[in-house]
Amino acid sequence: MHYFITGTDTDCGKTLVTLGFMQLCRERGLSTAGLKPVAAGALRTREGLLNSDALAIQEQCDPPLDYATVNPYCFEAGVAPHLAAALTGQRIELDLLENRYRELASSHQAVVVEGVGGWKVPLNEEQDSADLCRRLGLPVVLVVGLRLGCINHSLLTVESIQASGAPLLGWVANHIDANMALAEDNIQTLKRRIKAPLLGRIPRLDNPRADTVSTYLSLPVAATEC
Repeated sequence: MHYFITGTDTDCGKTLVTLGFMQLCRERGLSTAGLKPVAAGALRTREGLLNSDALAIQEQCDPPLDYATVNPYCFEAGVAPHLAAALTGQRIELDLLENRYRELASSHQAVVVEGVGGWKVPLNEEQDSADLCRRLGLPVVLVVGLRLGCINHSLLTVESIQASGAPLLGWVANHIDANMALAEDNIQTLKRRIKAPLLGRIPRLDNPRADTVSTYLSLPVAATEC
């Protein structure tokens, strides 16, 4: 059970879905790792730069993993990852990220990889998040942040995923705007147009926890065997 979680844009709920999937894998008794290859937006601590989403993913790993394994690239500036890397004189290398994933995949029955930003967010001068997914050879789950404009963002992302050759296992509707007008109509429109199953609907949660989010999700049927 290895997945790549992407989204319609930033802050659409990729981490929530990553945590929920990890919880479902753990409930099946699987050794489970989460990988957040790149995090842009972190706090300086005595332990170094730490990103809150990566910390939540680290906490959900079973057996436990150290922070650097879960989040190989962590940058303080909350900007596009290739720009955050450039600010520190670094370059995000896909070889390093692939090696980290392969190590986790060899030791864990389930690995959930959370992409950064949207599907086509640049990681360096030449490569983007889609290139990383293709390099890892992972099937994709798309997180749709339900708000005005999500239909266009979703369909363009689906089109790009399909053009890349990566299998789209399904999509998740996440209610990031609790007051979105005609939210159900938007979901039904996407169900008709996206040729992949709806894997869950996450309501607006005041205190989201992995074991709560997981109750709104189902694992893709095509990937239920390890």
